Amino acid sequence: MDVSEIIIPGDTPGTEWRLPVLRFKGRDPRAPKIYIQAALHAGELPGTALLHFLCERLRRAEDQDGILGGITIVPQANPIGAAQSHFGDLQGRFDLGSRTNFNRDFPLISIADRATLIEELDDYTATDRLKRQLLHMALGAELVLDLHCDDESLQYAYIDEAFWPEAADLAAALDMEAVLLSDGESSAFEEAVGFAWKYEIPGERRSMLPGKLSVTVELRGKRDVDPALAKRDADGLWRFLTARGIVSDEPVAPAFAGPAVPLDNVEIIRAPEGGAVLFHRAIGERVVEGERLATIITRPGQVDGSIDLQAPQDGLILTRTSDRLVRRRGDLMKIVCAEPSKTSREAGTLES
Repeated sequence: MDVSEIIIPGDTPGTEWRLPVLRFKGRDPRAPKIYIQAALHAGELPGTALLHFLCERLRRAEDQDGILGGITIVPQANPIGAAQSHFGDLQGRFDLGSRTNFNRDFPLISIADRATLIEELDDYTATDRLKRQLLHMALGAELVLDLHCDDESLQYAYIDEAFWPEAADLAAALDMEAVLLSDGESSAFEEAVGFAWKYEIPGERRSMLPGKLSVTVELRGKRDVDPALAKRDADGLWRFLTARGIVSDEPVAPAFAGPAVPLDNVEIIRAPEGGAVLFHRAIGERVVEGERLATIITRPGQVDGSIDLQAPQDGLILTRTSDRLVRRRGDLMKIVCAEPSKTSREAGTLES
């Protein structure tokens, strides 16, 4: 395993950021290359734990000449966000300088222009330099995994329709309970990778990308960071690497049994008013239309001081907020449904 660092100068004198990069050299030039990163949202650590245990297994495979395809791993992809604390609370999702989500505003370029990402880097802020370095590394591979997590959540993934159903092997290997099929119309990291491949010939869009994959994996919730889960997920990712011919091992081919639905089929339950939320249903449960999901206590102790929220249609509760004091229009739940939501949705990601 080769360990190197990318040094990113800070935006004020005397500061810099160091980005460790782990690489395993493949011995088969025909095998696909994979790029895996975690903690782009710096407080989302299940992926960092997964990669710690995966690298243990990869080092053993390397000793036995079992690495077939090149593997690049960035286990903590956002040192800038990891250093942002406000009154003791980590603020790793948004850049405090620009107020931009660290997983938005990645450059949308053709793969033919990959080299330009790291040219004249002094013209960019530290955050933009970080994004350009990450995207440049990812575009050197055929398979790209961006490991995140939700708040309270089942295991699921956002997968561009251009990679489905070929990507069902990843969903099965990681035992995902749902797949959300995206339209690839945003500047999030994994969609910027897909954009570069789709527009390999500038001005011409490819709708399917066989042999390619760029995915956001949601590894349950923020608090699901423990050795048992991390080792289990590392084993799942190992199965995927085996199936794709990146490491040498006996392939296991489980089938994906969960729902795979377009983003339009996700009901996002939002708070109509602020207050204390009492949940009546938990993640992983199936609900029917009209069933009570939550109660918001808006005016404690007063007549008509609470509001009940019902399920708009049948579905599977995929995520839930861990907050118990919620703001007006705050997201409470995501429910995966068989039919499209009646609430209109703009193209792109579900959340900001």
